[in-house]
Amino acid sequence: MTDRSDGMRTLLVGLDASCLSVLEPLFASGSLPNLASVFDEGVSRAMESQVPPWTPSAWPSLYTGVNPGKHGVFGFLRFEGYDWDVVNATDVRARTLWEYLDCHGLTSVVVNAPVTHPPPEIDGAVVPGYMAPENPTCHPRGLLDELKSELGDYRVYAPPHDGDVDSRIDAYCTLVGMRGRAFRHLADEFNPDFGFVQFQQTDTVFHECPGNDRAIEAVYKAVDEEVGDILDACDPETVIVASDHGMGEYRGGEIRVNEVLRRGGFVETRRGGEGMPSWNAIATERLQRDDDSDSEGTAFLARLMSGLAAVGLTSQRAGAILKSIGIDGFVLKHCPRSLVRAASEQVDFPNSTAYMRSRIELGVRINLEGREPAGVVPQSEYEEVRGALVDYLRALTTPAGEPVFERVEPRENHFHGPYAEEAVDVVTIPTDYDHFLTAQLRGDEIFPVPQEPWNHKYEGVIAMAGEGIDPDRDLGAPTIFDVAPTVLSTLNLPYDDDMDGEPLGPVMATDSKEYPCFEAHRTRETDDAAVEQRLAELGYLER
Repeated sequence: MTDRSDGMRTLLVGLDASCLSVLEPLFASGSLPNLASVFDEGVSRAMESQVPPWTPSAWPSLYTGVNPGKHGVFGFLRFEGYDWDVVNATDVRARTLWEYLDCHGLTSVVVNAPVTHPPPEIDGAVVPGYMAPENPTCHPRGLLDELKSELGDYRVYAPPHDGDVDSRIDAYCTLVGMRGRAFRHLADEFNPDFGFVQFQQTDTVFHECPGNDRAIEAVYKAVDEEVGDILDACDPETVIVASDHGMGEYRGGEIRVNEVLRRGGFVETRRGGEGMPSWNAIATERLQRDDDSDSEGTAFLARLMSGLAAVGLTSQRAGAILKSIGIDGFVLKHCPRSLVRAASEQVDFPNSTAYMRSRIELGVRINLEGREPAGVVPQSEYEEVRGALVDYLRALTTPAGEPVFERVEPRENHFHGPYAEEAVDVVTIPTDYDHFLTAQLRGDEIFPVPQEPWNHKYEGVIAMAGEGIDPDRDLGAPTIFDVAPTVLSTLNLPYDDDMDGEPLGPVMATDSKEYPCFEAHRTRETDDAAVEQRLAELGYLER
């Protein structure tokens, strides 16, 4: 056991989607004095993320120190055969930083870390973040009520707003303020050795206000103010600022991977019925209303649209017609989701050779016999089929003749561990992360203008300063897997032999050791329509 210290020894500040190309202009303008002080007084560098560089998989990699093949989260969704659910903390099947610290008798306060609901029972406090329900269970129980009482309110997601830029900015900054105040309150109450506070709005602002410099600066300034107040209140010995991935403009096109695979003979489709449709071509995020499944009229219209789909009038084709005459928004506002689903052309997963399940996974899954419920590819043909997929996708070019993919590779190049087989079989990395991959089906076009002009990039950032940091030592080539062992070293704790990273150079590295095998939590269903809707509105979940 390690002796407790007086006060916070290490503070980890998580900035979702932050990178040097976003930060440096704000540093130059003097907008972020508190964050700039960490970068100026310590060491900093661009940091490699992982594949896929998206929130639900990358943050677990950062706070466990292992790749998705070892922690088991590859995207926003967990798949069981052809069915899916939104991931939660029980899907993270590796030990987190705060669980390592708990093993050594140290206390942690963790606020807003993604994929932490339901929270573990540790010495300290956990307030779950992104992917949690709006009123999450916190640890200790009753903590959420305490926060709401002390702070006036506490939310996981932005409060309602009118949709214009000013109301969005106000909602974002309100949420950022809640994070900082909650963290300071809990740090004062629990006096932790380790603190982790994550700010998600530095990502959300790019999805909802792409390219709006005023909104981006406002969010970052709000974060900087909270970081400054946290530094003043907690006075940590060591500060680490890290992101899960970067953010940037997408200059390429949208790539409809399942449509590409259909044309190559790998994907089969069907119309109407249940399944995972690809129907958000008219802008999914604008479909706000829930199903009225008990309505006799809705049921009749669903049957009617399913029948129309059977003769070729799918919702995708109808969407193109409605958009051409300017009434797609009106129809989406008044059309229940079940009607769109009934008329959608869908990937027929059981009868396809291979398919993209979710664009966030950045790859293609083979419908393998013995692994999938209705697999059609014999085990003996797996490598042959995978080789054909790799060759086919590597040859794909844009209308300008440029390669679509920077790399098309077997999953083993990126994932290893007990859960690697849950990943895609073929990883598809778009060139410079400049193309927007989608699992949609639309036969009229493969390379349209991207749905989102700004999206995730591979390089995030890391900065470290404080008593435990030697600013004269080089950071080397940091990766997202190095953050967890580095944090443990700042606390003079051994890092795990099983981690895929190692302590970064400016930290006095501790030795590694073999920790007891992690006992994975029993997986719990998320089944939260509100969480699914938020993911759809941000373009993460193609429903």
